[in-house]
Amino acid sequence: MTMQMSRRGKEYLETAQSLLRAARTMTDMAVAARLEMLANDYQRRAEKASSVDAARSSARSAGTRYESYL
Repeated sequence: MTMQMSRRGKEYLETAQSLLRAARTMTDMAVAARLEMLANDYQRRAEKASSVDAARSSARSAGTRYESYL
């Protein structure tokens, strides 16, 4: 199943990509490794944010349909 990235997820993903670009330019390997770990964390946040946002959107639309029957 392919999930579409939410706006919040896209922002996290953009931050992750920026961190990876910065990590590639680092000459200090310790700093580069920390930036890569941080970028991975932001990628996980992007996935989680999109999942949560999709679930909230589904819940809202289900609630809206339910209310229309009242």
